[in-house]
Amino acid sequence: MNALIIEGQNNHGVWPKTTQMMKGYLEETGLFKVDVATTVKSGIDPDFSPTFSDYDVVVSNYNGAPWPEATQKAFIDYIKRGGGFVVVHAANNAFGKWKEYNEAIGLGGWGGRNEKSGPYVYVNADGKLIRDTTPGRGGNHGSQHPFVVTIRNSDHPVTKGMPGQWLHEKDELYDLLRGPAENMTVLATAYGSKDFGGTGRHEPMIFTVDYGKGRVFHTPMGHAIYSQECVGFITILQRGAEWAATGKVTQKIPKDFPTADEVSKRPSGN
Repeated sequence: MNALIIEGQNNHGVWPKTTQMMKGYLEETGLFKVDVATTVKSGIDPDFSPTFSDYDVVVSNYNGAPWPEATQKAFIDYIKRGGGFVVVHAANNAFGKWKEYNEAIGLGGWGGRNEKSGPYVYVNADGKLIRDTTPGRGGNHGSQHPFVVTIRNSDHPVTKGMPGQWLHEKDELYDLLRGPAENMTVLATAYGSKDFGGTGRHEPMIFTVDYGKGRVFHTPMGHAIYSQECVGFITILQRGAEWAATGKVTQKIPKDFPTADEVSKRPSGN
């Protein structure tokens, strides 16, 4: 399969490294040939126009200026016609005013997002999915820390076979994400402890969106190099990309997958 990672602008300065990490993770599955498309360093890139239709899945590591209108239209058409899309961390900060992009990613943060963008979505203490229309900004996180990811749907191809809970390496735990959240399935959450500046709610950490004929896989995790060295992150990226591209997952859960009380990492050399 052919995959494309989009990069070039991001408020996270580690993006050149995390792009290469994700490229390596996808290639090591043996399933993907990965290209990288890079915009100019700042401002709108009038020449940014990847041929999205050449790819089975597009992965965004981009959070920056709007793309040219023709590129925006081509990208949305690509997903609607069945293309796969993977949203990682700050890619959900991008394009706060782009209606179709926000429909595709389900939830986002920052970028001017507020109650007009859609509801907050979280899981309450009873395990019920809540769509909260309370006014307020979209996007927040407390201090970085390791946190437990709780699987909410163990039948989905991406999460099938994973332990019910696993400990993720230190990361930003995004909360107060909001958006259209239509045709969205929450696969896993993490508890935003108030001890670390969180909401005291179970926030979506792995979810999918059906958009037209396309499949979108979204994880707000992956802030830093150490966060992306977590075997849990590596595994959901690999499985999420395969699912977005094909609707199936053929990969096995790795033997070094984290447990509920122990992080598992694969050092990247940094």
